[in-house]
Amino acid sequence: MKDLTPPKHTLDPIEIASRDEIEALQLERLKWSLLHAYTHVPHYRAAFDAAGLHPHDLRSLADLAKFPFTVKQDLRASYPFGMFAVPRDQVKRIHASSGTTGQPTVVGYTENDLKHWGGVVARSLRAAGMQPGDLLHNAYGYGLFTGGLGIHLGADALGLTTIPISGGMTPRQVRLITDFEPKGITVTPSYALSILDEFAAKGVDPRTSSLEVGIFGAEPWTNAMRHEIEQAFDMHAVDIYGLSEVIGPGVSMECVETKDGLHIWEDHFFPEIVDPVSGDPVPEGEMGELVFTSLTKEAFPIIRYRTRDLTRLLPGTARSMRRMEKVTGRSDDMIILRGVNVFPTQIEECLMATPGLAPHFQIELTKPSRMDQMRVLCEAADGSVDTALAANALGGQIKQSIGISVAVDVAAPGSVARSQGKAVRIIDNR
Repeated sequence: MKDLTPPKHTLDPIEIASRDEIEALQLERLKWSLLHAYTHVPHYRAAFDAAGLHPHDLRSLADLAKFPFTVKQDLRASYPFGMFAVPRDQVKRIHASSGTTGQPTVVGYTENDLKHWGGVVARSLRAAGMQPGDLLHNAYGYGLFTGGLGIHLGADALGLTTIPISGGMTPRQVRLITDFEPKGITVTPSYALSILDEFAAKGVDPRTSSLEVGIFGAEPWTNAMRHEIEQAFDMHAVDIYGLSEVIGPGVSMECVETKDGLHIWEDHFFPEIVDPVSGDPVPEGEMGELVFTSLTKEAFPIIRYRTRDLTRLLPGTARSMRRMEKVTGRSDDMIILRGVNVFPTQIEECLMATPGLAPHFQIELTKPSRMDQMRVLCEAADGSVDTALAANALGGQIKQSIGISVAVDVAAPGSVARSQGKAVRIIDNR
């Protein structure tokens, strides 16, 4: 794989500023953001008043922990535009969640918000090794989902040439990668596996493609999956993080030269880690739930938003800004099976460590009697695999690594449903 480290002179000065400079800027912007939200959003005024707090009570970064959290239900209760802090006619873009699990959450952007969003995504793409003039194959979904259009915004800001292919129509994905020869691809890791399958179906070695870097996000994925993708494509695989409630993709980014966690763009987003149960801050470096406060957003400021993503904060390395460890799961995706906490990424790690199995799987939960049961559906890597032996091996790997007994079904290649966006890992039939 090529060295894609971006030249130091191309970085924004704040990326390599001192911690004192970063924290001084954060405090200044945090005071503005709290006052902006309190003044213009009824929900925040009511929440702050109920807690006996005013934005002027924030005198240090540590004081933010006194302020109330924002949760997804607060956004749903304010549907559609109740959380906007500017008049509707100043909102230049609206995105929303799918609403498949409840009322959609709606977010908005002013012209300045779009400029900042483009800036942090451009910074992220550059950290991945992309440079002005490079060709980017953008396979994130376009539409109300923030992924496709958010990446496109940053690609324009960086000066890339963008192929806005979106998700789906996998044969065309492979054809355009082959014909157009992009340097980078932005895609969910699960859909990247579908693209790999299509390369194999066409009899084309993906290692011969032009791709030098894949920028993967929108769902948790393991370092074992990173290794699988890097070896299959002979390219770098780096992680990008974001969520629509905070801005979309570009909240944090893994730097291609280190691949040791995602640097948070702390000049725009203030991170905290709290205990998922109590909500209390945890010591620096300990695992917990990620919480974000926006520092520059005008249309949709977000204060202490509980993401439900589990990670920890670490000092900066390639950049001065702090890193978040790769997200391995969400507190609301955690499966409690007979008293043991299980995340889909743990099953993925076991699968990747079992010879003869492809990296596609789903987890089915049932309750035929008093006890919950888990079945892992996966598939053989090829037709020569002894599926019974592979099933026993994976079951043993899960028992040894996680401490639970599960049923394993190993089906023929191509049997597990493929994702064209975020993977559906859990089917809950309890």
